[in-house]
Amino acid sequence: MTLLAQQLNETLQKDSPNIFAMLSNLGKAIYFPKEGILSQSAEAKSKATKFNATIGIATEGGQPMHLKLIQDTLSAYNPKDLYEYAPPGGKPELRSAWRSKMIKDNPSLESGGFGNPIVTNALTHGLSIVADLFADQGDAVVIPNKNWENYELTFGVRRGANIVEYPLYNEDVRFNSEGLREALLAQKDKGKAIVILNFPNNPTGYTPDQQEGDEIIAAIRDAAEAGVNVVAVTDDAYFGLFFENSLQESLFSRLAELHPRVLAVKVDGATKEEYVWGFRVGFITYASQSASTLAALEQKTLGIIRSTISSGPHPSQTFVLHALQSPEFEGQKAEKFEIMKGRANRVKSLLDSGRYGDVWGYYPFNSGYFMCLKLNKVTAEEVRTHLLNEYGIGTIALGETDLRVAFSCIEEEDLEELYDTIYKAVTDLIKA
Repeated sequence: MTLLAQQLNETLQKDSPNIFAMLSNLGKAIYFPKEGILSQSAEAKSKATKFNATIGIATEGGQPMHLKLIQDTLSAYNPKDLYEYAPPGGKPELRSAWRSKMIKDNPSLESGGFGNPIVTNALTHGLSIVADLFADQGDAVVIPNKNWENYELTFGVRRGANIVEYPLYNEDVRFNSEGLREALLAQKDKGKAIVILNFPNNPTGYTPDQQEGDEIIAAIRDAAEAGVNVVAVTDDAYFGLFFENSLQESLFSRLAELHPRVLAVKVDGATKEEYVWGFRVGFITYASQSASTLAALEQKTLGIIRSTISSGPHPSQTFVLHALQSPEFEGQKAEKFEIMKGRANRVKSLLDSGRYGDVWGYYPFNSGYFMCLKLNKVTAEEVRTHLLNEYGIGTIALGETDLRVAFSCIEEEDLEELYDTIYKAVTDLIKA
């Protein structure tokens, strides 16, 4: 193990021994090199006033070299904000702007105790960083039974972790905090668990209310007090799209100072919040009252980034920063929110109208992009393929009964036809 990794580990062992114990073998070994091309280039950038012959980009006329045909489509931006490499941690101005946005959206974070967001190549990359730093073979990753399938790939296949599922809903069709508690306490002998809290939930579009949020926090606290070191990850991909009476802040705010055995990690991004999916701009943020702990975690995260993608794309970071700094940002985002809310409300009114009989129920949803039908008399895969082959409509089958419908990509005036056609497809199969 290199000296730099040893120094970071010693810092964590001294200031946050429980967090050190959460690290995977890779997490303990990784570091960000302070000597090498990047550090020497950074030094030269500030001191090499005559010639800077350090880093692998081409320049021309004092600007990064570029093709006119590309710059013509991006003429609103300075070439230095497009073509140069972004730092491994991301564009500093963007990191600061996103931190300010986090506090504005989550007033409970005003008191601090969390680090500067680190730019990732969208949320999957952020989750893979969590997996690399904290997940070893056989470690438990606790998620609800209705979840995003990529968790299995990211934590299970890539890192060999053990996926532990609990039912998302209890018998009252509310968030199953007791199931979460039991799944966490079952890891007491191992002494460690990674829990992923994804709200609004993909695939169901469900976000807990305040009471359910309290219960979630209590369950994690109980596990910590029982001796389980908990890496508590909030996957906030769809943050802000809260259409009804649900939590309005990320649980990251409550987890940040919950217990010495709890490390809160927030994974979020502009990807879905700001409707820029292809830009691939996400963030990972750690919570701790110890500045040295936050610095050590950042250095290890930069080591993961440097050793995988080196750094994220510069142009999309510039575009997102420009949006965040624009006086038109809040107004335009509010317009899109109302469109999304209108679609969600229209779906709910259709489903509650009684026009579809008893062929399905639906899981509670109040936020996000999706909702899930629970089919009663036919399988989800049968309906999915029949819809696709006979009606040209695409949906997602999840397990035997659940059919995920993304209302986010259907105009409000088309939702009635969509659900009427799904109903027709179901009745076709029942009669067959």
